[in-house]
Amino acid sequence: MANVSIGQLFAAGIVPGLLVALALMIYTSWYARRYGIGRDQAFKLKTLGRTFVSAVPAMMTPVIIIGGMSFGIFTPTEAAIAACAWALLLGTVLYRSLSWKHFYKISMETIETTAAVLIIVGAASLFGWVLTITQVTQAVTDLLLSISRDPLVLLLLINVLLLVVGCFMETIAAISILVPVLMPVVNAVGIDPVQFGVVMVLNLMIGLLTPPVGMVLFILSRVANISFDRTVRAVVPFLVPLLLVLLLVSIFPAITLTIPSWIYR
Repeated sequence: MANVSIGQLFAAGIVPGLLVALALMIYTSWYARRYGIGRDQAFKLKTLGRTFVSAVPAMMTPVIIIGGMSFGIFTPTEAAIAACAWALLLGTVLYRSLSWKHFYKISMETIETTAAVLIIVGAASLFGWVLTITQVTQAVTDLLLSISRDPLVLLLLINVLLLVVGCFMETIAAISILVPVLMPVVNAVGIDPVQFGVVMVLNLMIGLLTPPVGMVLFILSRVANISFDRTVRAVVPFLVPLLLVLLLVSIFPAITLTIPSWIYR
């Protein structure tokens, strides 16, 4: 949507991803001590090693996706196909957890989900075209630039907008609609498109955990077999470390841009 290198975006997401993991681990440790939540089992290096070895084949899935695209072996679409083929191989041959009956059910659910997503993407693309033709994008650009031309101030305003939108709009639709609207602002004040891409992804990721249209919340409540309200109450405190990382990424561009600058000199 923004004509930005997918390789640079992957590289830019490494440090923010590690920061998110670290922030959540710190918060989870504090939360467990604060409310007296015990361990599942005592830590043992032997158990860690055995678990890691058994998880290596599954962990190869993101390696195939990111490595294949980064080294130019295949396109993002081909990477998705390769990952699906690898997952099918693991499920049917190695782990033996995927039966043909289950495979058929998953396929039907995937068709339904894909159809819904494609309808959303199609409608969002049309809506984005309408916004451009009616010069709404230019109006939004002028409005934001009239408030401030400071890159940090504008990026914080964009964060607020994206967080609100993420509460109500599906991620792909939000990207399809908002990127054409916000890119002129980003370019006008000199914000790096790669940093903007990571900021947008972080915002919309947080949106997946916020009601009323938090896709991950609905999935969590179904998997855990608890009510949606209880799921929301349990998840809300974990938004704090996520928002702190988002703020750091917005204020300090080096967090996202250092590694891409090393790799893509």
